[in-house]
Amino acid sequence: MSHPVESALPEDLAAIEALLPRLADFKVPVQRQPEDLWHGDRELLRSWSRGTRPDVRVRVVRGDTELLGVCVVSDKPELLTHEPSAHLEILAVAESAEGQGVARVLMAAAETEAIAAGASLMSLHVFANNERARKLYEQAGFDGEILRYVKPLTPAS
Repeated sequence: MSHPVESALPEDLAAIEALLPRLADFKVPVQRQPEDLWHGDRELLRSWSRGTRPDVRVRVVRGDTELLGVCVVSDKPELLTHEPSAHLEILAVAESAEGQGVARVLMAAAETEAIAAGASLMSLHVFANNERARKLYEQAGFDGEILRYVKPLTPAS
C-alpha cells in the first residue's frame, strides 16, 4: 500500500493532537501519567501551527477519513558534538493503520529532509519499556546510546 507523505497544515492541528495519546500506548512507568508523555509535544505543535517554530517540520500520511500518522522533527544541535542534527519529536500512527508501513515511510521522509537540511545525525527519545517502538527504531538503524535512570523521591517524614 502506498502512503504519500505530505506537509501538515495548521488546520490539521486537531487531528494531529488526536493522535498524541498513541505516544502512551504501552505500559507507562508507574510514576508517570500517560498524558505527561504528550503535553510538551502538544505545546510544540501549537507553536508550530502559530508559525513560531520554523525549526519544526510536521509531516502526515492521510487516509480517506483520518490522519493515519504524523511525524514531527525539529532541527537542533547534537547533544554532545553540537553539530547540526535533527530530533524526532513525535512519531504516532493511528491504531487503524498499525502494521501498514506508515511509521516507516514517515521516518524515511524525516531522514531525507533532515539530510537536506544539513543534519549529520537524528536522535529520539523512547521509554525503555516501549518495546514496540524500540524495535521499530532499531530496524530503522537507530542505536541506543544514553540511558536515563529515574527514581521517584519522597520527602522524609
